[in-house]
Amino acid sequence: MRAVLAAPPPTLLVIAKAPVPGRVKTRLTPPWTPEQAAALAEAALTDTLRTLSTVPAGRRVVVLDGPPGDWLPPGWQVVPQCGGGLDERLADAFAHAERLAPGAPALLVGMDTPHLRADTLSAPLSAVGRSGVDAWYGPATDGGFWALGLARPTAGLARQLLLGVPMSTAGTGGALLERLTAAGLTVRHLPSMTDVDTHRDVRLAAAEAPAGRFAACLRSFTAAPGTTG
Repeated sequence: MRAVLAAPPPTLLVIAKAPVPGRVKTRLTPPWTPEQAAALAEAALTDTLRTLSTVPAGRRVVVLDGPPGDWLPPGWQVVPQCGGGLDERLADAFAHAERLAPGAPALLVGMDTPHLRADTLSAPLSAVGRSGVDAWYGPATDGGFWALGLARPTAGLARQLLLGVPMSTAGTGGALLERLTAAGLTVRHLPSMTDVDTHRDVRLAAAEAPAGRFAACLRSFTAAPGTTG
């Protein structure tokens, strides 16, 4: 019981790109315009941050490519993404977590799961729920992953796990899981989720969270004259 009470609260990381037309969600154009794709990206990021704001945490950090905007809620710190490939940027996010909150577990998600529910993470990241766990792994339905957490994050461990993992392929999640297993880590699997990358993904995510800003944004496209539904 004493160890549970002394357990440090987790650091929540969101790796994101500023929702600028032409720079985000380019796979959604067409059918939508770059402005509409950026609006969906901003809505997804807003929903993600709002949800994670209700998950108990010691620190909440956006690892951002670009400038912050009005979508940033109170209580979130912004740090810049490093250069390089996605594998390098993900590893660097955990280096930020180690620097900002030494000894605390850290969990990273992207901005592509606006349908994420707080209880999906609250229990696994609680002091009781994370007992005996070294890592958290959230598989995505496209073969990637939507979440990665480390109970004892270090820059070295993150680089060991992530550098060289092929990103944005159907085998990305499996390759990462192999790295976690090879490192001898006890992994807790989180529920599988859809990453919002395609037109179909947008509709699936909106249907799972119809009360969110993301779903409202999609409905506004359908309702507005002359727009693509």
